[in-house]
Amino acid sequence: MKTMDKRTWMRGVAAVMLVAGSPWALAQTTPDALIKQVSTEVLDAVKADKAIQAGDVKRITALVDAKIMPHVDFEGMTRFVMGQYARQSTPEQRQQLQVEFKQVLVRTYSGAFSMVKDQNLEFEPQRPSADPAQAEVRSKIVGGGAEPIQLLYRLRKVGEAWKVYDVNVGGSWLAQNYRTQYTQEIGKSGIDGLIKLLADRNKSAAGAKS
Repeated sequence: MKTMDKRTWMRGVAAVMLVAGSPWALAQTTPDALIKQVSTEVLDAVKADKAIQAGDVKRITALVDAKIMPHVDFEGMTRFVMGQYARQSTPEQRQQLQVEFKQVLVRTYSGAFSMVKDQNLEFEPQRPSADPAQAEVRSKIVGGGAEPIQLLYRLRKVGEAWKVYDVNVGGSWLAQNYRTQYTQEIGKSGIDGLIKLLADRNKSAAGAKS
C-alpha cells in the first residue's frame, strides 16, 4: 500500500469506527460498549455496500448523516479546530464552516471505504477516568495484510449521551491536526478565507468525481 493511500486509509477507517446504530438505543450505554457496537455495525455496512466502496458520495453522505453525525460532538469539534478564532466567529460563519468541514470528512470516508476489505477490530478493557464526563476507548485495527493500527477515541458526555470529539490514529489526534492547519489558514486569510478554501477544495473534489 502506498504511503499516501495508507495514511488516507488509516484516517478514514478511524472515522468509520466513530459511530453507527440508533442514537436513542445507545444513549445510555458505556463508552467502550458504544464504540465496540457501532464500529462493528459500520464495518459490516461498508463491506456489504459496493456503491459505498466505489466512492458513491450520496451513499456515503447518507451513511454519515444517519450513522455518524448523531454520535459526534460536531459543533464542539468545529469550535475546537477554529482554536482561539472561534470566539471571533459569527454563528453564520460557524455554520458555514461546519458544512464544509463535514464535506472534508465525507471525502476522507470516501477514500477509506474503497480500502475496507477484511479488517477487524480488537478492543482493550475500559480504563477508569478521573472525570466521569470524559472517557477514552482504546482499540486497534487488525487484518488486511497490514500491521495493526492503534486507535484511541476521546468521548465526553453531552447531555445523556456519549459523543466522540477526537480520534488518535497511530499517535496522531485528527482534530488537533485539523486545528493546526485551520488556525494557520485563518491567521493568513481570516475565517471567511478558510471557509472559501475548504469550499473550493470540496467543489474541486466533487468535480473530479463527476
